[in-house]
Order: sequence, then C-alpha cells, then structure tokens
Amino acid sequence: MSATGKSSVLAALAARGHKTVDTDYGGWTERAGDEWLWREDRITSLLAAEDAGALFVSGTVRNQVKFYPRFDHVVLLSAPAEVMEERLRDRTTNPYGKDPYELAEILEFKRTVEPALRRAADLEVDTSDPLEEVVAKILSLVRP
Repeated sequence: MSATGKSSVLAALAARGHKTVDTDYGGWTERAGDEWLWREDRITSLLAAEDAGALFVSGTVRNQVKFYPRFDHVVLLSAPAEVMEERLRDRTTNPYGKDPYELAEILEFKRTVEPALRRAADLEVDTSDPLEEVVAKILSLVRP
C-alpha cells in the first residue's frame, strides 16, 4: 500500500546487504486496462534465477497472489491512515498521493484492499514503529 514505508524498508534492507526488488519501478509492472499488474514473465524469471540468501520483493498488484506459493513469507506493511496521510503530504521522492483524488484512492484501497492483503500475509508489521524495529521484525523471519 502507498505510504506504508515500502521504499524506506527496502532501502534499509539493501543497506544491510540484502537483495531487494521494488516492483513499482524498473519495468516489473505493466498496464492492463485500468490497473497495474506484475509482468509475470519477469517475476517468474526473477524467482527462478534467485541465488541470494534472501530476496525481498515489494509491490501491491492484483496478480501478486499468483506468486505467493513461491515466497517463503508474505509480509504486510501497514500504517494508520493518519500516518499514511502525513507521509504522503511530506514525502519528496514521489508525487503520488498529493492530489486529493489520489489521496482518496489510497485511503479507499486501505479500506478495501488491505483486509485481503492482511488475510494472505504471514506477518503484519506496523510501520509507524521506528524503521529499525520494522526491519528487525522482517529479518526475524529469515534469520536462523
């Protein structure tokens, strides 16, 4: 979900030497009608060729569920609506969410899509906690 800290979490994981892929960038998605979907050929290749100790893949698209059996863990990053609104208002790296229509869309996705993501997740992490705590909770899944 937008404004839940995906980019910050991925950057922190990458800084610790983990391989990360943010599917919002780099051609991992394609437009299909009025929505974005993962490019299944690219995701399939990524997962088939993966040789890292741990790979962290981020994104929120409808067809991601097709790949859940290929992931060891599915983690939902969530935040209270007020925190999301503040992040959207204050962020400088991405303009999405600053427009009132986009903000309304994000909050509607939180209401309608997030519950399904929660049901499918192995772990939910509230990203209003400090970033170091969020990353530690995620890494607890992959550390022996």
